[in-house]
Amino acid sequence: MRAIVYSRSGGPEVLRLVDREVREPGPGEVRVRIAVSGVNPTDWKSRSGTDPDCDQVPDQDGAGVVDAVGERVRLAVGDRVWVWDAAYRRPDGTAQELTVVPERQAVLLPDEASFDLGASLGIPALTAHLALRAGDADPQPLAPGALSGRTVLVAGGAGAVGHAAIELAAWAGARVITTVSSPAKAALARAAGAHEVVDYRAEDAAAAITRLAPAGVDLIAEVNPDANAALDGEVLAPGGTIAVYATDSPDPLTFQIRTFMAKNLRWRFLLTYTAPAAEKDAAVEGVRAAVAAGALRVGEAAGLPITRFPLERTADAHAAVAAGTVGKVLIDV
Repeated sequence: MRAIVYSRSGGPEVLRLVDREVREPGPGEVRVRIAVSGVNPTDWKSRSGTDPDCDQVPDQDGAGVVDAVGERVRLAVGDRVWVWDAAYRRPDGTAQELTVVPERQAVLLPDEASFDLGASLGIPALTAHLALRAGDADPQPLAPGALSGRTVLVAGGAGAVGHAAIELAAWAGARVITTVSSPAKAALARAAGAHEVVDYRAEDAAAAITRLAPAGVDLIAEVNPDANAALDGEVLAPGGTIAVYATDSPDPLTFQIRTFMAKNLRWRFLLTYTAPAAEKDAAVEGVRAAVAAGALRVGEAAGLPITRFPLERTADAHAAVAAGTVGKVLIDV
């Protein structure tokens, strides 16, 4: 089968197309014929920073059809599925024609949901779900009404995680405010379903958010804590939560502690790979339900433009994500 692999860390040039042996699924595993692979920042960062122990197939997310099953699984050959964390501590990512994963990491995809959507879930949607539930003591899947009465601020609403956070929060009943850096990104955030959009380059973001939510926001899904710590402390309601899932800086995070103490605010740092199992399971179930309800969408009209590459141009796909391409980068396998 055709597969993209790399055997040393480096830039996109270390990726190469090879003919790889097909592996049979073991007990509790399924083999998926990948139709579409999704590329995330974590994929190129892992490739550029870590030497693998063997030929590594990149990309965590994908969607396709179950091709073979091992013992003790409930999925069947022919089931449409989306795949998450395929390459985490495993050599079998989704940038190949067939990949084997534990059954838990292959989730049924409804017939009406496209493979493009399935390949765009995984890291972005699960991270968004973890962030939206970060202030809750008991992890539960999101559902309609689960966030009713809450105001959520999504930093960077035009990004893949921000897009998923807007859609999930709105579906769960929250009022959603998001920040963006341009009119074009504002249009994407509105298409995703944000109720209020603040262009932080065109106006004072803290003042605008305070005007929109005088009592403060309940939770912030934060992509850039270094730049936004002061703003977050100002606009959060007492007892609020900042859920940090990324950073734009390698520098230590610094902020004025007194503001956060006075409001009894909390920081929650998230990495989807290492999230507690109960929270990850709740996120998978919540995202599955949102997909079934039609609440998660992709494409320009939905606020998440798609840029496509064929499998043999996976290096270009990784470079596009590293360059900050707006929307979702997908690989047609």
